[in-house]
Order: sequence, then structure tokens, then C-alpha cells
Amino acid sequence: MDSLLQAFILGIVEGLTEFLPISSTGHLILAGDLLGFNGEQAKVFHVAIQTGAMLAVLWEYRARFFAVDPALWRNLVVAFVPAAVLGLAFGGAIKQFLFSPVPVALAFIVGGVIILLVERRPRAARIESTRAMIWQDALKVGIAQCFALIPGTSRSGATIIGGMLFGLSRPAATEFSFFLAVPTLVAAGGYDLWKHRALFSVADLDMFAVGLAMSFVSAFVVIRWLVRYVATHDFRPFAWYRIAFGLAVLATAYTGAVRWSGF
Repeated sequence: MDSLLQAFILGIVEGLTEFLPISSTGHLILAGDLLGFNGEQAKVFHVAIQTGAMLAVLWEYRARFFAVDPALWRNLVVAFVPAAVLGLAFGGAIKQFLFSPVPVALAFIVGGVIILLVERRPRAARIESTRAMIWQDALKVGIAQCFALIPGTSRSGATIIGGMLFGLSRPAATEFSFFLAVPTLVAAGGYDLWKHRALFSVADLDMFAVGLAMSFVSAFVVIRWLVRYVATHDFRPFAWYRIAFGLAVLATAYTGAVRWSGF
């Protein structure tokens, strides 16, 4: 398949899934496998186009980000550090052993079950707004984000569900997950692209441009929709989707209906 068409499809997949608790990385790995776009270059591309989704957050919340809000930036730095440290330490091993369809499918299922368990026992929120968060709250969400290093877990799912477990309201946890995406995705994409820059050439710029543009547009739509959704709904539909999707991948892998790589 033409590389620009692959980038177009993967950009849409990234934007649609980045802020939902269903794992953008997991969907990109599975979609890339189906499109025949896998290997080291694909892994870097998957991480790099997440920057498009980050730009959608910056645009939607530009008034908050570019205002003088030291507390917000302090909380983002505190929350960013745990996953950054673990990512630097174990990122290579994670990519080597877990960036394939079957581990992703298993993470989909486990994550879905966890969401269902959390939603069965709703907790009273003590923090209704991200403006009320202190650095200890941010650190707890940052620790929860570390689980998202496992592809298929979902960065947004880990931070939103983790935030709710630690006392944030559903809207506050969702909003802080949006905010935390900015340093996390910029750092991950920039570091990975620089580290593996030898894999790409100037000719690949159009592929990245297409992926970033589609990621931005689709993520922008999802952000606005999700803010309205969480005001009146829980995340159980996403949990059932994760479980069904994970089981479907495992079933097709076991029967040979789809030739997933690494199986």
C-alpha cells in the first residue's frame, strides 16, 4: 500500500483513539500490521504522529495553557516524571517484546476488565476541577500513567481511571489526562524520532505530515465529543469494546483467519 495512504489511515486511527480509554498504541500496532506497515520504522512513526493529537489539545485548551498558571505546569511536570523515567529505562525491552498484536490483545482484555471493576464501585470525588489539584494528586496520576507503557493498556485509560481512583471527578480526570498528553507525547515522539533518525530520510517528511495532520483533525473532534460524553456517561462501553476487540484478535490469531505478526 502507498505510504501516504498508510499514513492517512494511521493518522485517523491515532487521533480517534488517543484520548479514549482504548489504547491508541494498541490500535496503531494492529492497524499497522493489517496494512503491512510494521517493523522499527513503523514503531517510530506510531509514536511520532501522537504529536498531532497533542497539538489538538493545545489548540482546544490554548487559553489555559498559555495563561500564567504555575500550578498547572508544576502538576504536569510532576505527573510526567514517573513514566519518563521508566520509559527511558525499559522502553527498548517493551518495544522488543510487547509491540505485537497478541500482547496488545491481552492488554486490551485486562484493561477492559479493570475499567468494569472500577465502574462497578463508583467513588465520591474529592476534587471536582483540575484547578484544585495539588502536586501529590498529580504524582498519583503520573504513577498510574506508567501502566500505559504496556502497549494496549491506554495512556488515557490509565490516567483517567487512575485519577478517578485517587479522588478526581470524571471530568477532572479526563481534562488532566488531556493536559498530561502534551509533555508525554512531545517527549516520547521527539526522543524516539531523534534516536531512530537514521531510519528516515527527507523523502519521508510527506508521510509524517499526512499522519500528523490527520491525527490533529480526528483528535480535535474526539476531544470535544469526550468532554460532553463524560458529563453524563461512564466508561463501561469502552471496557466492553476493549474486551470484545481483544478476544477477536486472539481468536483470529489462533484460527489463522488473520496472519498477525509475531504469532
